[in-house]
Amino acid sequence: MAHRITLIHALRHSPPPIEAAFARLWPGQVLMNLLDDSLSADLAREGKLTPGMTERFLTLGRYAAGTGSAAILFTCSAFGPCIEAVAAEQAAIPVLKPNEAMIEEIIEAGHRRIGLLATFPGTLTSMPPEFPPGIEVVPMLAEGALAALDAGGVARHDTLAIEAAQRFQGVDAIALGQFSLAHVAPAVAEATGLPVFTTPDSAVRKLRRVLGG
Repeated sequence: MAHRITLIHALRHSPPPIEAAFARLWPGQVLMNLLDDSLSADLAREGKLTPGMTERFLTLGRYAAGTGSAAILFTCSAFGPCIEAVAAEQAAIPVLKPNEAMIEEIIEAGHRRIGLLATFPGTLTSMPPEFPPGIEVVPMLAEGALAALDAGGVARHDTLAIEAAQRFQGVDAIALGQFSLAHVAPAVAEATGLPVFTTPDSAVRKLRRVLGG
């Protein structure tokens, strides 16, 4: 049975990685993409989440639910509290944060000191509190990588991400904090010799379990 699943994005680079993960891990689902890339720009300018941003997320959640979606997956890792508000309002269907499934897989694998690699600074503020007590999160920004990606410089983005990952010291595993980083996972694993976890694959696996795929 095919499920209608709404994917809500705040970065325009997020749809292709999650669509690729669905195609590989759970093909045949009906995917609907909602994109408001002004959210990430507004967060970068404001420097914090605002009530207005939460209301915008609630509006997106209501629209998704109104289309008959079986689940909602947010791909924007810097907006945790906004997503929690949507999950509370749309309690009748699964509403997933982008990171929750990946964090669950990291915990299940027994890792305790995690290198968190991100290209969007807000992720390094909002995401660490999502990890449970007892897990140490070491943040690392791949500075300039997102700007390179915005300018179409995929190779430059990847190089900056790999170089940033190599600066981690004493971590058990690396978590890639943006969906747009997922394709770099094999190169990061090869460069660091560490297990690398990505948000899209983990999210699709969890949705498949939750919806009975």
